Amino acid sequence: MPCKDLSTTFYNKTCPKALKTINSSVRAAVSSNPRNAALLIRLLIHDCFVQGCDASLLLEGVGSEKLSPTNNGVLGYEIIDAAKAAVESVCPGVVSCADILAIAAHDACVAVIKKL
Repeated sequence: MPCKDLSTTFYNKTCPKALKTINSSVRAAVSSNPRNAALLIRLLIHDCFVQGCDASLLLEGVGSEKLSPTNNGVLGYEIIDAAKAAVESVCPGVVSCADILAIAAHDACVAVIKKL
């Protein structure tokens, strides 16, 4: 899908509380520890590095990207897990993990900038 087709209103009808829910979760994580913003951004970079931004870094199991030596030291998975759980509680099965990861990284940047 070309970038021109991306939209910040994509979930407005299917999960209107998605962005607010992710934002709340990320703000809480960054508020508790500002380093969490960097962890979320690094998660997104590592996810996008190999085969594109598909949240495959979040998958567990033998041969997963999560266990790759390249991703040793990548932290912050629990922040994404919490955001995913929060989103699932308001609209189950609608918002992709890849979108949650990308939105969380964006919101983490904004949260840190607002603190400066």
